[in-house]
Amino acid sequence: MTTQRSPEQGEKAMIEGIIEGSPEAVGVAVIRLNCGCRKMAAVSISGEPASKIIMYRDQAESICTQCKQDHGDYMRVIEQFISWKEPEPDAEAKRKIVTKVLGTAEDMPN
Repeated sequence: MTTQRSPEQGEKAMIEGIIEGSPEAVGVAVIRLNCGCRKMAAVSISGEPASKIIMYRDQAESICTQCKQDHGDYMRVIEQFISWKEPEPDAEAKRKIVTKVLGTAEDMPN
């Protein structure tokens, strides 16, 4: 059904921190933008936000100027997926969450 994507090294610590601060989280939505910035937020089993949206850029003090202006517009998304917390929800629950959170039945291809 979906291609399993894994977080890049710089994303892993952010994901762990988001999960740690969001007890009801079953995963973290990771949205990669064409500028190199990322948007992340924890998601609950019902597909609702379980944290605030966090925007960051690896090895930078802040997000890029474009993201400051458009808040990471969806037209600039190059990849999106959910990094699941162990134990992962069953396949049907994952499908429902991905559809609700990412707006697609499958993770978006590169």
